[in-house]
Amino acid sequence: MVTLVVATTIDPASIGPASALLSMPGWYPGPLLQDMSSFTNRTVRLVKHDKSIVREDHLDKRWEEATGEVVDEVIFLSKHTAASNRPALTVHPIGVPHLRQDEVPPAGGKPGWAAPPNPRIGPWLRLLKAIAEAHNLTPEFELVWEGLGLGGGAAVGDWSRNNGQNKILLGIGGGHYAPRHMDIVLKGGVWVGHLLSGYSLPMEDLGQSKQTNVEGVGGTWREAIKVACETTKAAFPGGEVLAHLDHKSFKSWQRNAITGFLVEQDIKIGKLSDFC
Repeated sequence: MVTLVVATTIDPASIGPASALLSMPGWYPGPLLQDMSSFTNRTVRLVKHDKSIVREDHLDKRWEEATGEVVDEVIFLSKHTAASNRPALTVHPIGVPHLRQDEVPPAGGKPGWAAPPNPRIGPWLRLLKAIAEAHNLTPEFELVWEGLGLGGGAAVGDWSRNNGQNKILLGIGGGHYAPRHMDIVLKGGVWVGHLLSGYSLPMEDLGQSKQTNVEGVGGTWREAIKVACETTKAAFPGGEVLAHLDHKSFKSWQRNAITGFLVEQDIKIGKLSDFC
C-alpha cells in the first residue's frame, strides 16, 4: 500500500511544497505515469504533471494499473483563493455531493459524490497549528478546515481505520471556512469527517410558508448530507458520527428540516461537550 502525493507545475502553491519534499533525503526517480514524472521514497510516491490539478481523475487506479501498487490514500497539493485574500493553511477532503447528476462541476470531480475523508485530517490540522505557531505565522495565516465543494482528483482510496468507539465530527453549516467547527477540531479528542458549508446545502421552501418538516423543503441538501454521512462512516468503521450544526447560519425552518433528516439517517447531533 502506498501514499500518492500529487503536484502540478503550473501552481506555485503546489510545486513549492513538492520541491521541499523532494529536497529531503531518500527520494529516487520512479516510473512514468503516462506523461507524468514520479519519485519514490519508501511507501510514498510523488507525481508531478503540467495540468490543472482538479482535472486529473482516478489517479489511484491509474497508478495501480501502471505499477501494480495499491494506493491507500491520495494527497493533492494545491492553492485555494478566498474572497478575503487572507493567507491560510488549509486541509479538506474532496467532493461535490450537493450537485445534481446533470450538473457540470466547476472544479472537477463527480456530481453527487464525495471521497471518504482521510482519517489523518484532524491530526494534520493540529500539527499545522503547532508548526504555524512555532514559526510565528499566526495570526497572519488562518488555519482552516475547508468545506466540501472541490471535486478534483476523484480518487477513492481505501482509508478504513479501526478506530473503536471514537467520535467523528461531521460539520454542517457555516461558510467555506467554518471557525465554529474548526474550534472543535483544534481542541482534539475527535476524528474529523466531512464539512458541509451552507452553500453546499441548497434548500428551498417549496410552500413559501417556512416549512419545518423534511418533505416541505426542496433542493439537494438531503443528498449532500446523505453522501457526507455515508462516506464518513465508511472511513471510520466502528466509530460514532456526530453532527455539529452551526445554528447561526440557518433559519429555523432549515435547522428543523436538517435535524429531522439527521434523525432519519441515525446521526446524533452533538453538543460542544460531546466533542471535547
